[in-house]
Amino acid sequence: MPQRPATPSLQLSLFDEVSPSAPAFAAHASSSAAPPVAAPVPAPVWTMPPVAEAAATAPALPFQHPQAHREIVLAGHRVAYALRRARRRSIGFVVGAEGLAVSAPRWVGLGEIEAALREKAAWILRKLHEQRERGRRLQAARVDWRDGTTLPFLGETVIVVLDTRTTGAQLKEAPETLPGVPRLTLHLGLPHTAEPAQIRDAVQSWLQRQARRIFEERCALFAQRLGVRMKRLSLSSAATRWGSASADGSIRLNWRLVHFAMPVVDYVVAHELAHLREMNHSPAFWEVVRSAVPDFEQARGSLRHEVLPVFD
Repeated sequence: MPQRPATPSLQLSLFDEVSPSAPAFAAHASSSAAPPVAAPVPAPVWTMPPVAEAAATAPALPFQHPQAHREIVLAGHRVAYALRRARRRSIGFVVGAEGLAVSAPRWVGLGEIEAALREKAAWILRKLHEQRERGRRLQAARVDWRDGTTLPFLGETVIVVLDTRTTGAQLKEAPETLPGVPRLTLHLGLPHTAEPAQIRDAVQSWLQRQARRIFEERCALFAQRLGVRMKRLSLSSAATRWGSASADGSIRLNWRLVHFAMPVVDYVVAHELAHLREMNHSPAFWEVVRSAVPDFEQARGSLRHEVLPVFD
């Protein structure tokens, strides 16, 4: 199909808002904001699903914001929160990695603020638990840069091997392995005395080279399948975007996608190339994506929930 003309400066990200009739899509955000309460302004158009409050006879260990100077018990959980007075018309909540932060107008009393907190207790506690669990997962995903460390590559586990007999970096595949033992090893031409930063830089450089090679192959395949023309491919290191597309035919893909299995890579590639036909997130756009990747919802779920290795 021919490409639909669009304004050259228009860009769409993988995480732009989808239409109400299209599947919802969310970025990997570091914080969550609650709908405002006690506000004379219109209510948000989205709602949070109800969550059963935890039953407890005594307050559990608190969720402690580092700048907290107020505390409240919500469904048996002590929550220490940061309160900020601001020139605004409503009470607002933000649950981030540090905990709960509340913004309220100067004229709103503490009793009203606490009533609003209790009203949104289920949402707040759910987000606090999600942030705590995500913090645990991020800590577990921190890479210990040494001989024998592991990391994901195209959905499989790769063991890093320091091997001075190797030139550069070479991926090797074992013909047979025991159940549960990774079959892939990445041999780096570094001594066992190499500093963690040296190992990290060598692995990252190799991953980025693989990303470009794989993305170019998959873009060529899906561009032909979708009947579009990609003029330029570039790699990005964006913290919250897996990809973006411009109406001039430029595609940007996050090199960290190489940690995911190929169906996830294909989904993001098809998603961005589909924008060269539909520069929006309309139902028509999602039909273009589905024509290339029929089961894209599963791959999209992996992007939401998987935690990438943390490169320090």
